[in-house]
Amino acid sequence: MRPVWTRGWPAWLAALMLAGGCGAASGPAAAGSGRTAGGTGTTSASASAGAAGAAGGSVGTPASGSAGGSSGSKAGGSSNSGAIARSVPVRLQIPGIGVDTPVISLGLASDGTVQVPPIQADSPAGWYRGSPTPGQTGPSVILGHVTVGKFGDGVFLRLAKLRPGDRVTVGLQDGASADFTVDSVQTVSKDHFPTQQVYGNVNRPELRLITCGGPRTDDGYLDNVVVFASLAGSAG
Repeated sequence: MRPVWTRGWPAWLAALMLAGGCGAASGPAAAGSGRTAGGTGTTSASASAGAAGAAGGSVGTPASGSAGGSSGSKAGGSSNSGAIARSVPVRLQIPGIGVDTPVISLGLASDGTVQVPPIQADSPAGWYRGSPTPGQTGPSVILGHVTVGKFGDGVFLRLAKLRPGDRVTVGLQDGASADFTVDSVQTVSKDHFPTQQVYGNVNRPELRLITCGGPRTDDGYLDNVVVFASLAGSAG
């Protein structure tokens, strides 16, 4: 079942995204390769399905009907402030960390887990199509790998190095682009994932960039890195 965007993400969807997107890598990362290839250090969404139950028990449940700003992104006060027309993202550029990558569309796998970008060399970032397109009102969600198994570094390897004020540009299918400014960067434990803060409804266009981070064990990374950004302008 494809979720409908209403007022916050269902808890099961947040849980499956975390489980599917951040399992153990299949090989060591190639340190210092400098590639901006995609990946969150996972084998595949379906291979991580068994972890979904554990993740789902700890990420929290968005309050029904909750809305408003996330504490990580200085939510604005006016509804639909600066929103632009719906258009699917096709490219992501983050100059501060050297990212320039295509963006693919991600849905749900046949087993009900959230898809993640493929585990391959130069794997791109992925936009979850159950979220608003970048520039629409609400939190648009883009995932990327931090490592890609035997292929080494992922597209979001340096995501945690972003700082408030850094720029993120999302190229859209209609030729326009949406420019975002980073508001905050948080590293959060998967066992205490702030579901509502990350996925909860907001009243202006915002962006979430998510990957894995923190200590790495045989079972994968223990944390998630989440970038909160807000729309600064658009072109095209």
